[in-house]
Amino acid sequence: MSADTSGDLPASKSQADTSYIFRLLRFALIITIVIIAIWLIGDVLTVVFASALVAVVLHGVARALRRRMPFIPYQAAVGIVAALIVLGVIALFYFSGPQIGDQFIKLKQALVTQYGELKGRMSQSSIGAMVLDHLPESLGGNEKGSSGLGNLGLGFANSVTGILSSAFGVIGTLLVILIAGLYFALTPAIYVEGTLRLIPEHQRPGARKLLLVAGRTLWSWTIGQAFDMLVVGVASGIGLAVIGVPLALALGVVAGLCNFIPYIGAIMGAIPAVLIALSMGTKTTLTVFGLYCVIQFLEGNVLAPFIQRHAVHMPPALAILSQTVFGSILGVPGLILASPLTAALLAVGDRATPPLADDMRVGRTVGETDPSDDRDKEESSEGPDAKRKR
Repeated sequence: MSADTSGDLPASKSQADTSYIFRLLRFALIITIVIIAIWLIGDVLTVVFASALVAVVLHGVARALRRRMPFIPYQAAVGIVAALIVLGVIALFYFSGPQIGDQFIKLKQALVTQYGELKGRMSQSSIGAMVLDHLPESLGGNEKGSSGLGNLGLGFANSVTGILSSAFGVIGTLLVILIAGLYFALTPAIYVEGTLRLIPEHQRPGARKLLLVAGRTLWSWTIGQAFDMLVVGVASGIGLAVIGVPLALALGVVAGLCNFIPYIGAIMGAIPAVLIALSMGTKTTLTVFGLYCVIQFLEGNVLAPFIQRHAVHMPPALAILSQTVFGSILGVPGLILASPLTAALLAVGDRATPPLADDMRVGRTVGETDPSDDRDKEESSEGPDAKRKR
């Protein structure tokens, strides 16, 4: 019996190795297919994901409405939410549209003027002239080549141009996203069940749970980020108005909208205000810069932890890297949607993989000790004879 058992061991080990190699190859094949699909039809996938994000928001608000008014059918609740959003946007444009539009026109003219003055000041100094010589023309520099930083600027400019000159254009694409998102929200079961039918039957229960986790994460992230945008936009607008910076309303709207993109968006939203403040003197410029630093400090230490308690925690480095990767592949839409997509993927990965054992964890809070440190201390306290005996 022992001989038979020992003879079975190599066979079982060989089967385990074969199974592991098969799973590894299957995982590599799936990753390759996903990368090729993103590369070939990235624009279409971006529209699909944006539509799903709109559907998640409509679905979540409709469910909240039905909890208050359970007698309303689900589809009617979605229609009411969509109608209220449309009416709210129309009312906003009717009452504040002319003022906001006028401020944005003036903001564009002021930014062009300030940009020219800033470039003139930089060209008068040796360091500034060197910076301009290494910046590509697409970013306002003097470099005509396409190497180094020029590739980044040209790629960004080409992505913007591609969006503006696409078959539908920005407005048409937004309409497609909104309409598709509305239909997704009206009958979500059809699309979820259709997706599950593409998955092997024995894996459907797990896939259904992962889809629900992704949907809940997108809902939590979107609501938290919308609240974050509102606070940052209002605080920026009020702060700039108190300082005396012109076009404070438009600059506050820009800061709030840019904050949809974590980390990078904060810098993008501050640049127009700082450029406008340059024409008002060094003191005002430093005050505006300090205002945005304080707002972002409070946002990162007060609002962000509150949002992360209700959504998946996203490490800053991973968020910035995901924005870089998706932005380079999909252009500006990829940069905008990188954070919610990464949040959903993190939530799915956290649910699909088993947690680490305590002895496998690397990160520890302040005050905790590493067992390996205690072991090293014990070995150092022992003499060389004890180590040789061990």
